Amino acid sequence: MTGRAMRVGVIGRGFGARVVAPVFAETDGCEVVDVVSPRDDAGVRTLCARSDVDLVAVHSPPFLHVDHVRRAIEAGHAVLCDKPFGRNADEARAMHALAVDAGVVHLLNFEFRSHPAREALRALMLDGSIGEVEHVQWSQFSAGSRHPLRRYGWLFDRELGGGWIGAWGSHALDFLLWTLGDLTAVSAELRTTIPERPDADGRLHRCTAEDGFTAALRSAAGATVAIDTSFVAPVNLPGRVTVVGADGVLEAVADHRISLRTDAGLEEVFTLDQSTGDPHLLPMRRWTERVRDAVRHRAVVPGTPTFADGVACAEVMDALRA
Repeated sequence: MTGRAMRVGVIGRGFGARVVAPVFAETDGCEVVDVVSPRDDAGVRTLCARSDVDLVAVHSPPFLHVDHVRRAIEAGHAVLCDKPFGRNADEARAMHALAVDAGVVHLLNFEFRSHPAREALRALMLDGSIGEVEHVQWSQFSAGSRHPLRRYGWLFDRELGGGWIGAWGSHALDFLLWTLGDLTAVSAELRTTIPERPDADGRLHRCTAEDGFTAALRSAAGATVAIDTSFVAPVNLPGRVTVVGADGVLEAVADHRISLRTDAGLEEVFTLDQSTGDPHLLPMRRWTERVRDAVRHRAVVPGTPTFADGVACAEVMDALRA
Protein backbone atom coordinates (compact mmCIF):
# COMPACT_ATOMS: atom_id res chain seq x y z
CA MET A 1 0.00 0.00 0.00
CA THR A 2 3.00 2.30 0.28
CA GLY A 3 2.55 5.37 -1.88
CA ARG A 4 -1.07 4.76 -2.86
CA ALA A 5 -4.53 5.11 -1.39
CA MET A 6 -6.08 2.41 0.78
CA ARG A 7 -8.82 0.81 -1.32
CA VAL A 8 -12.03 0.15 0.59
CA GLY A 9 -14.94 -2.07 -0.34
CA VAL A 10 -18.11 -1.47 1.67
CA ILE A 11 -20.85 -4.02 2.32
CA GLY A 12 -23.97 -2.14 3.39
CA ARG A 13 -26.80 -0.06 1.96
CA GLY A 14 -27.84 1.62 5.20
CA PHE A 15 -25.21 3.14 7.50
CA GLY A 16 -22.51 1.71 5.24
CA ALA A 17 -23.70 3.57 2.15
CA ARG A 18 -24.97 6.72 3.88
CA VAL A 19 -22.09 7.35 6.28
CA VAL A 20 -19.16 4.94 6.03
CA ALA A 21 -18.55 5.08 2.28
CA PRO A 22 -18.78 8.90 1.99
CA VAL A 23 -16.51 9.44 5.00
CA PHE A 24 -13.89 7.01 3.71
CA ALA A 25 -14.13 8.69 0.28
CA GLU A 26 -13.29 12.08 1.78
CA THR A 27 -10.49 10.74 4.03
CA ASP A 28 -6.98 11.47 2.77
CA GLY A 29 -5.27 8.35 1.50
CA CYS A 30 -8.49 6.37 1.03
CA GLU A 31 -10.47 5.33 -2.05
CA VAL A 32 -13.85 3.59 -2.03
CA VAL A 33 -13.85 1.08 -4.90
CA ASP A 34 -17.32 -0.44 -4.42
CA VAL A 35 -20.42 -0.39 -2.23
CA VAL A 36 -22.63 -3.48 -2.40
CA SER A 37 -25.88 -4.51 -0.80
CA PRO A 38 -25.48 -7.07 1.98
CA ARG A 39 -28.32 -9.06 0.43
CA ASP A 40 -26.61 -9.20 -2.97
CA ASP A 41 -24.76 -12.46 -2.43
CA ALA A 42 -23.07 -12.39 -5.82
CA GLY A 43 -22.01 -8.78 -5.27
CA VAL A 44 -20.54 -9.59 -1.86
CA ARG A 45 -18.69 -12.57 -3.29
CA THR A 46 -17.29 -10.48 -6.16
CA LEU A 47 -16.21 -7.68 -3.83
CA CYS A 48 -14.40 -10.02 -1.45
CA ALA A 49 -12.65 -11.74 -4.36
CA ARG A 50 -11.17 -8.49 -5.71
CA SER A 51 -7.39 -8.40 -5.51
CA ASP A 52 -7.31 -4.59 -5.49
CA VAL A 53 -9.17 -4.25 -2.17
CA ASP A 54 -7.17 -3.52 0.99
CA LEU A 55 -10.06 -3.31 3.46
CA VAL A 56 -13.55 -4.78 3.49
CA ALA A 57 -15.90 -2.74 5.69
CA VAL A 58 -18.77 -4.98 6.81
CA HIS A 59 -21.87 -2.93 7.67
CA SER A 60 -24.48 -5.57 7.01
CA PRO A 61 -27.18 -6.63 9.50
CA PRO A 62 -25.79 -8.70 12.41
CA PHE A 63 -27.18 -12.01 11.13
CA LEU A 64 -24.93 -11.66 8.05
CA HIS A 65 -21.75 -10.61 9.89
CA VAL A 66 -20.23 -14.09 10.20
CA ASP A 67 -20.66 -14.92 6.52
CA HIS A 68 -19.36 -11.59 5.25
CA VAL A 69 -16.44 -11.39 7.67
CA ARG A 70 -15.45 -14.96 6.83
CA ARG A 71 -15.45 -14.26 3.10
CA ALA A 72 -13.30 -11.17 3.51
CA ILE A 73 -10.81 -12.95 5.78
CA GLU A 74 -10.55 -15.99 3.51
CA ALA A 75 -9.64 -13.61 0.68
CA GLY A 76 -6.84 -12.18 2.83
CA HIS A 77 -8.32 -8.72 3.35
CA ALA A 78 -8.17 -6.54 6.43
CA VAL A 79 -11.67 -6.30 7.90
CA LEU A 80 -13.64 -3.59 9.66
CA CYS A 81 -16.88 -5.01 11.11
CA ASP A 82 -19.71 -2.97 12.51
CA LYS A 83 -21.12 -3.52 15.96
CA PRO A 84 -22.81 -5.46 17.52
CA PHE A 85 -20.41 -7.99 15.90
CA GLY A 86 -22.75 -10.85 15.11
CA ARG A 87 -25.84 -11.97 16.97
CA ASN A 88 -24.15 -13.28 20.11
CA ALA A 89 -20.83 -13.95 21.78
CA ASP A 90 -20.41 -17.35 20.10
CA GLU A 91 -20.50 -15.70 16.67
CA ALA A 92 -18.18 -12.94 17.87
CA ARG A 93 -15.63 -15.43 19.17
CA ALA A 94 -15.79 -17.39 15.91
CA MET A 95 -15.04 -14.27 13.83
CA HIS A 96 -12.22 -13.26 16.15
CA ALA A 97 -10.64 -16.71 15.87
CA LEU A 98 -10.86 -16.60 12.06
CA ALA A 99 -9.09 -13.24 11.96
CA VAL A 100 -6.35 -14.25 14.40
CA ASP A 101 -5.68 -17.52 12.59
CA ALA A 102 -5.47 -15.72 9.23
CA GLY A 103 -3.21 -12.97 10.58
CA VAL A 104 -5.26 -10.14 9.05
CA VAL A 105 -5.84 -6.70 10.55
CA HIS A 106 -9.25 -6.79 12.25
CA LEU A 107 -11.08 -3.72 13.56
CA LEU A 108 -14.44 -3.18 15.24
CA ASN A 109 -16.54 -0.13 14.36
CA PHE A 110 -16.80 1.39 17.83
CA GLU A 111 -16.26 4.80 16.25
CA PHE A 112 -17.43 6.72 19.33
CA ARG A 113 -14.10 5.94 20.98
CA SER A 114 -12.83 8.58 18.56
CA HIS A 115 -15.29 11.26 19.69
CA PRO A 116 -13.36 14.10 21.40
CA ALA A 117 -15.95 14.33 24.19
CA ARG A 118 -15.64 10.65 25.06
CA GLU A 119 -11.87 10.78 24.86
CA ALA A 120 -11.97 13.72 27.27
CA LEU A 121 -14.42 12.00 29.63
CA ARG A 122 -12.30 8.86 29.74
CA ALA A 123 -9.14 10.87 30.44
CA LEU A 124 -10.86 12.71 33.31
CA MET A 125 -12.14 9.43 34.77
CA LEU A 126 -8.63 7.97 34.76
CA ASP A 127 -6.39 10.92 35.63
CA GLY A 128 -7.48 11.34 39.25
CA SER A 129 -9.65 14.41 38.68
CA ILE A 130 -12.48 12.84 40.72
CA GLY A 131 -10.51 10.20 42.58
CA GLU A 132 -11.46 6.55 42.28
CA VAL A 133 -14.58 6.00 40.19
CA GLU A 134 -17.40 4.66 42.38
CA HIS A 135 -20.52 4.89 40.20
CA VAL A 136 -21.56 5.68 36.62
CA GLN A 137 -25.09 6.58 35.60
CA TRP A 138 -25.86 6.73 31.86
CA SER A 139 -29.19 7.76 30.35
CA GLN A 140 -30.14 8.04 26.68
CA PHE A 141 -33.72 8.57 25.54
CA SER A 142 -34.49 8.87 21.83
CA ALA A 143 -37.69 9.07 19.80
CA GLY A 144 -35.82 7.62 16.83
CA SER A 145 -38.10 4.66 16.18
CA ARG A 146 -41.34 6.20 17.47
CA HIS A 147 -41.65 9.55 15.70
CA PRO A 148 -42.02 8.70 12.89
CA LEU A 149 -42.85 5.05 13.57
CA ARG A 150 -40.03 2.97 12.15
CA ARG A 151 -41.04 0.07 9.92
CA TYR A 152 -40.51 -3.51 10.99
CA GLY A 153 -37.17 -5.01 10.01
CA TRP A 154 -34.27 -6.98 11.46
CA LEU A 155 -33.70 -4.32 14.15
CA PHE A 156 -36.88 -5.53 15.88
CA ASP A 157 -36.19 -9.26 15.48
CA ARG A 158 -34.02 -10.77 18.20
CA GLU A 159 -33.16 -13.87 16.15
CA LEU A 160 -31.67 -11.63 13.46
CA GLY A 161 -29.52 -9.73 15.94
CA GLY A 162 -31.89 -6.84 16.49
CA GLY A 163 -32.52 -4.90 19.68
CA TRP A 164 -31.48 -1.67 21.35
CA ILE A 165 -28.81 -3.42 23.41
CA GLY A 166 -26.83 -4.11 20.24
CA ALA A 167 -27.80 -0.97 18.35
CA TRP A 168 -26.96 1.59 21.06
CA GLY A 169 -25.96 -0.34 24.16
CA SER A 170 -22.90 -1.80 22.44
CA HIS A 171 -21.36 1.68 22.15
CA ALA A 172 -22.00 2.49 25.82
CA LEU A 173 -20.73 -0.89 26.99
CA ASP A 174 -17.60 -0.58 24.86
CA PHE A 175 -16.80 2.79 26.42
CA LEU A 176 -17.29 1.36 29.90
CA LEU A 177 -15.17 -1.73 29.17
CA TRP A 178 -12.46 0.47 27.64
CA THR A 179 -12.46 2.75 30.67
CA LEU A 180 -13.35 0.58 33.68
CA GLY A 181 -12.18 -2.84 32.51
CA ASP A 182 -14.14 -6.07 32.88
CA LEU A 183 -17.84 -5.71 33.68
CA THR A 184 -20.26 -8.12 35.31
CA ALA A 185 -23.97 -7.82 34.57
CA VAL A 186 -25.91 -7.68 37.84
CA SER A 187 -29.42 -7.30 36.45
CA ALA A 188 -31.29 -6.12 33.37
CA GLU A 189 -34.88 -5.28 32.48
CA LEU A 190 -35.53 -5.36 28.73
CA ARG A 191 -38.57 -3.51 27.39
CA THR A 192 -40.51 -3.76 24.13
CA THR A 193 -42.75 -0.72 24.40
CA ILE A 194 -44.13 -0.98 20.86
CA PRO A 195 -45.09 -4.66 20.48
CA GLU A 196 -46.02 -4.61 16.77
CA ARG A 197 -44.79 -2.72 13.73
CA PRO A 198 -45.91 -2.64 10.09
CA ASP A 199 -43.54 -3.68 7.31
CA ALA A 200 -43.21 -1.84 3.99
CA ASP A 201 -46.43 -3.48 2.77
CA GLY A 202 -48.38 -2.57 5.88
CA ARG A 203 -48.41 -6.07 7.39
CA LEU A 204 -48.04 -6.12 11.17
CA HIS A 205 -45.23 -8.11 12.79
CA ARG A 206 -44.61 -8.87 16.44
CA CYS A 207 -41.40 -7.29 17.73
CA THR A 208 -39.22 -9.81 19.57
CA ALA A 209 -36.29 -7.50 20.32
CA GLU A 210 -36.12 -4.83 23.02
CA ASP A 211 -36.54 -1.14 22.19
CA GLY A 212 -35.29 -0.05 25.61
CA PHE A 213 -33.58 -1.45 28.68
CA THR A 214 -32.45 -0.73 32.22
CA ALA A 215 -29.27 -2.43 33.41
CA ALA A 216 -27.06 -2.66 36.47
CA LEU A 217 -23.42 -3.70 36.16
CA ARG A 218 -20.30 -3.81 38.30
CA SER A 219 -16.64 -3.37 37.37
CA ALA A 220 -13.86 -5.62 38.61
CA ALA A 221 -12.70 -2.77 40.85
CA GLY A 222 -16.15 -2.47 42.43
CA ALA A 223 -17.61 0.53 40.62
CA THR A 224 -21.33 0.24 39.96
CA VAL A 225 -22.98 1.19 36.67
CA ALA A 226 -26.63 2.03 35.95
CA ILE A 227 -27.88 2.39 32.36
CA ASP A 228 -31.39 3.51 31.45
CA THR A 229 -32.26 3.99 27.79
CA SER A 230 -35.00 3.84 25.18
CA PHE A 231 -35.35 4.19 21.42
CA VAL A 232 -39.09 4.88 21.65
CA ALA A 233 -39.34 7.88 23.96
CA PRO A 234 -42.01 10.45 23.00
CA VAL A 235 -39.30 13.11 22.57
CA ASN A 236 -35.52 13.20 22.25
CA LEU A 237 -33.54 14.04 25.37
CA PRO A 238 -29.82 14.79 25.46
CA GLY A 239 -27.73 11.82 26.54
CA ARG A 240 -26.24 12.24 29.99
CA VAL A 241 -23.37 10.44 31.74
CA THR A 242 -22.76 11.13 35.43
CA VAL A 243 -19.57 9.74 36.95
CA VAL A 244 -19.30 9.79 40.74
CA GLY A 245 -15.81 9.54 42.16
CA ALA A 246 -14.39 9.63 45.66
CA ASP A 247 -13.41 13.28 45.24
CA GLY A 248 -15.83 14.74 42.71
CA VAL A 249 -18.45 14.27 40.02
CA LEU A 250 -18.22 14.51 36.24
CA GLU A 251 -21.27 15.18 34.10
CA ALA A 252 -21.18 14.78 30.32
CA VAL A 253 -24.16 16.02 28.31
CA ALA A 254 -24.93 15.11 24.70
CA ASP A 255 -21.27 14.47 23.82
CA HIS A 256 -20.98 18.25 23.83
CA ARG A 257 -19.83 19.47 27.23
CA ILE A 258 -18.35 18.04 30.41
CA SER A 259 -18.48 19.67 33.84
CA LEU A 260 -16.51 18.83 36.98
CA ARG A 261 -18.04 19.41 40.39
CA THR A 262 -15.88 19.23 43.54
CA ASP A 263 -15.73 20.92 46.93
CA ALA A 264 -14.09 23.82 45.11
CA GLY A 265 -17.19 24.38 43.00
CA LEU A 266 -18.34 23.77 39.43
CA GLU A 267 -16.02 23.97 36.43
CA GLU A 268 -16.75 23.33 32.77
CA VAL A 269 -13.78 21.28 31.62
CA PHE A 270 -14.72 20.43 28.03
CA THR A 271 -16.85 21.99 25.29
CA LEU A 272 -17.01 20.51 21.80
CA ASP A 273 -15.54 22.76 19.13
CA GLN A 274 -18.48 23.38 16.78
CA SER A 275 -16.15 24.52 13.98
CA THR A 276 -15.17 20.90 13.33
CA GLY A 277 -18.32 20.35 11.24
CA ASP A 278 -21.26 18.00 11.69
CA PRO A 279 -20.84 16.59 15.24
CA HIS A 280 -22.55 13.35 14.20
CA LEU A 281 -19.85 12.69 11.58
CA LEU A 282 -16.93 13.88 13.72
CA PRO A 283 -16.11 10.53 15.39
CA MET A 284 -16.42 8.65 12.09
CA ARG A 285 -14.06 11.06 10.33
CA ARG A 286 -11.43 10.65 13.04
CA TRP A 287 -12.00 6.89 13.18
CA THR A 288 -11.48 6.32 9.44
CA GLU A 289 -8.06 7.96 9.71
CA ARG A 290 -7.11 5.48 12.43
CA VAL A 291 -8.45 2.59 10.37
CA ARG A 292 -6.39 3.76 7.40
CA ASP A 293 -3.22 3.94 9.49
CA ALA A 294 -3.78 0.50 11.03
CA VAL A 295 -4.28 -1.14 7.64
CA ARG A 296 -1.46 0.77 5.98
CA HIS A 297 1.10 -0.10 8.66
CA ARG A 298 -0.43 -3.47 9.63
CA ALA A 299 -0.22 -2.29 13.23
CA VAL A 300 -3.03 -1.43 15.63
CA VAL A 301 -2.34 1.39 18.07
CA PRO A 302 -3.37 0.57 21.68
CA GLY A 303 -6.91 1.75 22.31
CA THR A 304 -8.02 1.04 18.75
CA PRO A 305 -11.01 -1.34 18.96
CA THR A 306 -10.47 -4.76 17.42
CA PHE A 307 -12.45 -7.98 17.20
CA ALA A 308 -11.24 -8.79 20.73
CA ASP A 309 -13.15 -5.75 21.99
CA GLY A 310 -16.17 -6.92 20.03
CA VAL A 311 -16.01 -10.26 21.83
CA ALA A 312 -15.77 -8.59 25.26
CA CYS A 313 -18.79 -6.42 24.49
CA ALA A 314 -20.78 -9.35 23.05
CA GLU A 315 -20.24 -11.34 26.23
CA VAL A 316 -21.70 -8.55 28.36
CA MET A 317 -24.62 -8.10 25.95
CA ASP A 318 -25.38 -11.82 26.15
CA ALA A 319 -25.41 -11.57 29.94
CA LEU A 320 -27.87 -8.65 29.80
CA ARG A 321 -30.18 -10.61 27.50
CA ALA A 322 -30.05 -13.81 29.58
